[in-house]
This record gives sequence, C-alpha cells and structure tokens, in this order.
Amino acid sequence: MSHPFAVPAFVAEHLARAASGWPWPFQGPLVPPAAYGRAVKTKVLSRDEYEKEMRRLQVELVRLQEWVKQEGLKVVVLFEGRDTAGKGGVIRRIAERTNPRVVRVVALGKPSDRERSQWYFQRYVAHLPAAGEIVLFDRSWYNRAGVERVMGFCSDAEYQEFMRTCPQFERIIQGSGTILLKYWLSVSDEEQERRFEARLKDPAKRWKLSPVDVEARARWVDYAEAKDEMFAYTDTKDSPWLVVEADVKRTARLNLISHLLEQIPYERVDHEPIELPPRQERAYVRPPADSQTFVPERYRVE
Repeated sequence: MSHPFAVPAFVAEHLARAASGWPWPFQGPLVPPAAYGRAVKTKVLSRDEYEKEMRRLQVELVRLQEWVKQEGLKVVVLFEGRDTAGKGGVIRRIAERTNPRVVRVVALGKPSDRERSQWYFQRYVAHLPAAGEIVLFDRSWYNRAGVERVMGFCSDAEYQEFMRTCPQFERIIQGSGTILLKYWLSVSDEEQERRFEARLKDPAKRWKLSPVDVEARARWVDYAEAKDEMFAYTDTKDSPWLVVEADVKRTARLNLISHLLEQIPYERVDHEPIELPPRQERAYVRPPADSQTFVPERYRVE
C-alpha cells in the first residue's frame, strides 16, 4: 500500500524496521525485541484452572467497576484486531458479571448518511463515558485506518486527516480526565484461516461472516500494511497500543483482563451490610393458573 502523503522520517524508519521483523508497538527509541514488556512468569493452566482463574478475574472486574463508580472515574477501552481475532469473546467475559449501567459495550454499525456528513469522531464522542462509567468499544474510530482505508470507504484526504488528528483527539480525551486503553488482538494468518473455516461450518457463527469480512481475507497483506501505518502514527507515548497474542483465545482473555486490571489502581469498596426486611404478610389469593398464558414446558432439568 502506497503512502498518500509525505511520511515523517521517524515513521519511515518504523515501517522499514517492521518490514524487517522488528516488533510492535514502537514507543520512543527503537529497542531490540528482548527489551519489550515486563518480564513475568508464565503459568500453564488446565481448562478447569482457566475457568477458576477467569472467575477470579471477573470478581476483580466487579471490584474495579465499583471503584470506578465510587470515584467517578471515566474509562475507555478500545478493542481492535483482524476479523476473528477474538474481540467479542474477551469483551463478553469482561462485561459478563458487571453492571451494564456502569460497563457499557459500544459496537457501532455502518454510519448513516447524516453521520457521514459529520465530523468523523462525532458519533464516537456521543458514546464516551460520563463519571463513573467504563465504555468498551468493539471496534472504534480506528475503522478509518483499517477497513475504510483498505476497502476504499474513505478518500485519501479523509484518511490523511484522520492520521493527523487522531493523536490530538486522544490527547483531548485524556485531557478531560478519561483513562484510555487501546488493545490490539494479534492473530496469525493460519489461525485466522482456521477460524474463518469454523464459522462457515457452524450455523451459530455463520452470521459473523459479512461480505466485508470475506473480502478482508482476500486483502490480508493490505490490512497488514494498514495496521503497520496506523501503529506508526498512533502508537504514541501517551496512548500506546497494547498488543495481545490471540491465537489461543483463552490465553488471550486471561492475559488481557489481568493487564487491564493492572492499568487502573483500585481498592475494594466496602458496602454497608444489607438486612432483608420481613416480607409483607396479609391475605392474598393468586389468580387461577388457567387465567394466564404459560410457555409450554418442553424441557425440565432435574
């Protein structure tokens, strides 16, 4: 994919090193792969141990939610990655046991004609959190740097403007007191192909394959180059991309959620003990069963 505008020298260097096998994200001076990330001891878990650890992390997410609400924090978490990377799965695990009034999932569809005439970021701004809220974006304003760029849904001028102003937009968000986290779920082409095939065979997953998703498979390299350019311009010191290896979904979920919990210092919120009041007791006669319409009892679980 050719660059539609003059590329700054540091970006050109990033892209050249990426092509030679250097890792992403780039933050500050270029360093060898061994210097990336914080050294941690990897635990190998069984399926049962995974479920137990997921349950523990979900309890911590509830505690984080309560702290965010009490302290009036504003949190935005973006989830990006190729089709089938597992974004929806990890978002479901995060939101599964939390309060939907505090932890909101935003997955916007195709923009309307009116939205296309607006400032590009405008429809996303409408979904940013108020105090005491966490918003999880299942794809985000980075659609312009990915699918819109590759599929020709935006002009070169619109793409250029996005790449120029996106870091500024994110600084404005952070300057308003909002915590912004950006996760990129990285999946190999072999694993993506396997997941595509699984979706084709599974009637419960067939809906996940849109015509755009199918076309994306044919443009694998174009998407890779678009992602590299996007990282080069928007992987900033203040708002870095956080890359999660996602070939194994359960591994990716645990790693991402545990990392997310580390990014927002929180404390356990103490609750006043709740005493259930005595249930009201007075004469009451329930209407006869034949006066109501019941769902047929096709199943009974003992």
